[in-house]
Amino acid sequence: MRRTIADPETMHAFGLELAGLLRAGDLMVLTGPLGAGKTTFTRGLGEGLRVRGAVTSPTFVLARTHPSTIGGPPLVHVDAYRLSSAMELDDLDIDFARSIVVVEWGRGLLEGITESWLDVEIERPLGASQASFGADTDDTVALDLPEPRTVTVTGHGPRWQDGLA
Repeated sequence: MRRTIADPETMHAFGLELAGLLRAGDLMVLTGPLGAGKTTFTRGLGEGLRVRGAVTSPTFVLARTHPSTIGGPPLVHVDAYRLSSAMELDDLDIDFARSIVVVEWGRGLLEGITESWLDVEIERPLGASQASFGADTDDTVALDLPEPRTVTVTGHGPRWQDGLA
């Protein structure tokens, strides 16, 4: 699945849409440069899953659990930027089987964790405005620039063998 995302509202709505496809045990790897819209997407996902707590950029924590307000699975939002291996991800003691887990910067860390996952890659043009982005820039501010994003969602493993429908 590939989408062109024009603005923050559309990125949020795409997260909301994908939430309807997810169930306990699902793992999503979210990749994209700073300012791509990863947090905006995850906020939409959290709203769609109806979880408690503000979904924020996980910059200052490794993982945050957002319990469901409707008895569904919790959303676990992970920042794998500082992790160097699947073992370190496993050390976080996340209940992958009963949660929906979003791992930012998690590509390459799934070995032995799960047999199925969604890879969500957000691409944004790297133009002159890229120089204005700093490490402390929140995705929602960066997404306000008039640059479309391309989001590609690829399913891996038996859970997604029939596609995302």
